[in-house]
Amino acid sequence: MRARQGRAKRSAALFDVEAFLKSAAVPYRSVRFAQGTVAFTQGTPANSVFYIQRGTVKLSVLSSGGKEAVVAMLGSGDFFGEGCLAGQPLRMGTATAVMPTTALRVHKRDMSRTLHDQSEFSNRFIAHMLARNIRIEEDLIDQLFNSSEKRLARTLLLLARYADGDTTQFKMPKLSQATLAEMVGTTRSRVNFFMNKFRKLGFIEYNGGLKIHGSLLSIVLHD
Repeated sequence: MRARQGRAKRSAALFDVEAFLKSAAVPYRSVRFAQGTVAFTQGTPANSVFYIQRGTVKLSVLSSGGKEAVVAMLGSGDFFGEGCLAGQPLRMGTATAVMPTTALRVHKRDMSRTLHDQSEFSNRFIAHMLARNIRIEEDLIDQLFNSSEKRLARTLLLLARYADGDTTQFKMPKLSQATLAEMVGTTRSRVNFFMNKFRKLGFIEYNGGLKIHGSLLSIVLHD
C-alpha cells in the first residue's frame, strides 16, 4: 500500500494540473474552502469537476431516512465531481472540506473538451479513475472480510497519505471519531476503544494533532 501511495505522489508531482490548464487555455477557477464548507450538495445540478491541490474533502451520501454515510475521503491530487461527465444531471452526494482546502474548478463542458483534445490530460484523468475503482474494490473487500479494528487501521493509513511527511510518520487531517466511525462502519465507542489501543501500542500519537506511524500497518497485515 505504501509503495502504491508513493507512486501516486510522484506521479502527481510530475504533472502540474494547473500549469497544464493554463498552457492549454482551459477556463478554470481556483476556489478555497474553509473547514466545514460544502463544495456541492446532494441533489444539486452537477455541472463541474474539481481537482484538489491542497486539503481533504469528504464525500457523503444522505439516505431518504436521514442517515449519512461517508463514501470517500479525498486529498491532494484527486478529482471529485466527475460524475457530471457521464451524464449525471444531479450530484449523488455531498462534498465537504474537512480541513482548509484549495481546489481547481472546471466546468463540465470545458472538461469534456479537454479530455477529448488533450491526450496527456486524458491519460492522467483515466489513471485517476482506474485508481479510484481499485480503491472502491478494496474498500468493499475490507468491509466484507475484515474486523472493525483492521478497517480502522487501514482507514487511518489511507487518510495519512494526504499529508506531507517522511516514510515512518504522517500527520492526519483533523477528523472526529464520529466521522471515522461512519467511514469504518462501526460505532464511535469502538473507534474510541481502538484509538486508545493504537496509542498505547505506539502506533499513533496525539501531539498537537493526530500522527500515524507506519507500524500501524502491522494491524492490517496481522491474521
